[in-house]
Amino acid sequence: MATDFGRVLTAMVTPFDKDMAVNYDLARKLARHLAESGSDGLVVAGTTGESPTLSKEEKIELFRVIVEEVGGQAIVVAGTGSYDTASSVALTQAAEKVGVDGVMLVAPYYNKPSQEGLYQHFKTIAKSTHLPVLLYNIPGRTGVNMLPATVARLAEIDNIVAIKEAAGSMDQVSELRRLLPDHFSIYSGDDSLTLPMLSLGAKGVVSVASHVVGPRIKEMINAFMAGNVTLATQIHLNLYPIFKGLFITTNPVPVKAALNMLGYQVGPPRLPLVEATPAEKESIKKMLAEAKLL
Repeated sequence: MATDFGRVLTAMVTPFDKDMAVNYDLARKLARHLAESGSDGLVVAGTTGESPTLSKEEKIELFRVIVEEVGGQAIVVAGTGSYDTASSVALTQAAEKVGVDGVMLVAPYYNKPSQEGLYQHFKTIAKSTHLPVLLYNIPGRTGVNMLPATVARLAEIDNIVAIKEAAGSMDQVSELRRLLPDHFSIYSGDDSLTLPMLSLGAKGVVSVASHVVGPRIKEMINAFMAGNVTLATQIHLNLYPIFKGLFITTNPVPVKAALNMLGYQVGPPRLPLVEATPAEKESIKKMLAEAKLL
């Protein structure tokens, strides 16, 4: 079981064509580009990939084509979690059949389970697969915060090996690192918090900004790990306008706009999300130009 997801995972967008169908050819092309520009792994059909608006069939086909394109070169992690345990189990098992390297399971959204409910949900899915599991805590989107004590309980399950932590609290990251075994990996779920989280024992990031500055993010993490904190801080501060600029409105609206400007015609998001406004696009364009990406 591959339990090392690497240091930089890109939460990959899902490209759509002009009819809003999934553009699998472009998904392959984007996956290849990411694998060759700093990403150790790709998270496919996560929230950045607009998982709530993808059908089960679309997700499975995405997993299949990405594994076919970059399997063996980059770790492929399938976003298979939802607010329904039974359907999460079914999708996880389907993802395992097509050959992904691991699954990411977001905390159930909208239905606000208790800590015991969260534990039973993740335990049930993990027990249904041989794949390594990356938990995902993002209270701002799910309405529920998975507490460090719950994560520590889940870490006792063999194939639950990592967490993408996006509660935005450094105290919570400290508590996680204190309670979890050394081999259990913590990933930042916010690009702008990667560096502070590395200093608290995180391993890396599940990134949105790595769509456009993957090699620089990799360089920042490598510098930190090599003990060159000054260089890591300098890179972080250089990238900070991008980290923030890609979240001027709901993710993945800005990153899709940025990719469209950079020549990857990933299309607009599916409803209920809408394209960036003209003012937002202008701001994104300016940010890319200032970073010398355009």
